[in-house]
Amino acid sequence: MGVVTKTSEDEGTAKKIWNKYKKESVYAMYTPFVVCLTSGDLDLKTFHHYIAQDAYFLKAFSQAYELAEECADDDDAKAAILELRNKVVHELQMHESYVREWGFNPAEEIAPNSATVKYTEFLLATASGKVEGEKSLGKIATPFEKTKIAAYALGAMTPCMRLYAFLGKEIRELVSPGEVNHPYKKWIDTYSSDDFEADALQTEELLDKLSISLTGEELEVMEKLYHQAMNLEIDFFDAQPVTQQILIPLSKMIDPNEERLMLFTDFDLTCTVVDSSAILAEIAKLTAPKADQQQQQQDEDGNTLSRMSSTDLRKTWDELSGRYTEEYEQCIESILTREKAVGLDIDGLRNALEQLSEFEKRANVRVIESGVLKGISLDDIKRAGEHMILQDGCINLLQKVLANDGLNASVHVLSYCWCSDLMRAAFSPGGLDSLLDIQANEFAYEDGVSTGEILREVQSPIDKVAYFKQIFQQNENENGKLNVTVYIGDSVGDLLCLLEADIGIVIGSSESLRKVGSHYGVKFVPLFPGVVNKQKEFVKSNLSSGWEGLSGVLYTASSWAEIHALILGHQ
Repeated sequence: MGVVTKTSEDEGTAKKIWNKYKKESVYAMYTPFVVCLTSGDLDLKTFHHYIAQDAYFLKAFSQAYELAEECADDDDAKAAILELRNKVVHELQMHESYVREWGFNPAEEIAPNSATVKYTEFLLATASGKVEGEKSLGKIATPFEKTKIAAYALGAMTPCMRLYAFLGKEIRELVSPGEVNHPYKKWIDTYSSDDFEADALQTEELLDKLSISLTGEELEVMEKLYHQAMNLEIDFFDAQPVTQQILIPLSKMIDPNEERLMLFTDFDLTCTVVDSSAILAEIAKLTAPKADQQQQQQDEDGNTLSRMSSTDLRKTWDELSGRYTEEYEQCIESILTREKAVGLDIDGLRNALEQLSEFEKRANVRVIESGVLKGISLDDIKRAGEHMILQDGCINLLQKVLANDGLNASVHVLSYCWCSDLMRAAFSPGGLDSLLDIQANEFAYEDGVSTGEILREVQSPIDKVAYFKQIFQQNENENGKLNVTVYIGDSVGDLLCLLEADIGIVIGSSESLRKVGSHYGVKFVPLFPGVVNKQKEFVKSNLSSGWEGLSGVLYTASSWAEIHALILGHQ
């Protein structure tokens, strides 16, 4: 069966489903097994155990292909399935060569662990026509109906092929071509090869072919099987019994009796998709009276609280926004004209961010004096907050960190946001509004209506880092435990906190953050390569902890799923 290159316009079912769930593949990358294998310090006994477990997988694949072949409705599909089954048999033979090459005893039998059993039983049940949540399909009346079972079986195998190809390529990027002594180079070369990629593509194209006749409801079943298989495969990697010391996930590295995880995060564009000031501006515009229907409200003392017309309000917001953007860019340019640091220069960075802090304070004064925030009701703010869109995976991680009984943890949100009520409302659908420690600014209200004044507590990078240090010290004094700190941020204003934390994680693509950070000697490293390098250093140095603040290295994450994998693993 030939490999056909598809464009995004005629993307097949398999590729669409993979793209939908691809972000979850990071949970496999961040398992102790994969990190140690990539770093080259994986214990040989662990690898032997993995090879034995993987052999059970491949045998189940072979049986599933045999069952799927019986259900295929045309000769081309049958031939393609047979070809894939033969490749599985070849891969089993390759595993036997691994056993001999690494000096393992081929006669030694290792029983399948629970994760292996769960996947193989799931796969064979699916290939036999039993779909979880449905009755057995029983006898199939026509060959056409049998095709559905073949499609379901391929749906339960395809994600494993794609996940292996994905991992192979990700790991290969971190292993130098000249690193001939890497103990697992042969494994890496196999799964990162063009041949294995072709096999994965062939499997996906067969799934596309078998899926053509499925109804919409049947496609949904097949997608659920695909997703379930992917999660079972990740659990398989996670279940490999790594015996050496490992830095991740943090939840297992931290001793709750001795240490406390303190997770800090920014709010705007770190947790949220849209900046909160834009949300507040929109509330003000939508609730502003029209020019010919000018309304007035009275406070408790009978003083009139006049509101701008919607026309004047929009004009003022546009002027404030335009001026802020222009002066912000000028401020960043001015910071970058200073002499570039040779190494990490925290003092120089702090002095530079003093300039940014003064700018932020002046901008807030202009907003207050303009009156654009006057007259917004607290009820409207809460409603808007409850409907704010947060970054995918953000709420889930914060909930699980706080709900983890085996993890002594706290979560703190530090933000320039003008209105902490908006923030609490944004977290309320996840039940986090009363669980998070939120440090931000406050609106002043009269009878549930904003007076236009902001009670300014956190306005600048300097304010943020001051709160970070204060919370850190307070926790250490009260709990008498060592604090392991993680800070997640997306902008220049987060730089000082990111650097103070044991692990500073940058999310998003702020160009100004990278420019200013690099100017003062900060290094930005993608999170997964950073974890692998840290693991190598950790093993060599034999330290009790491999993470430390003020190292000058910040880690860049592509999603909250990566951060989740680092902190909690696949849970």
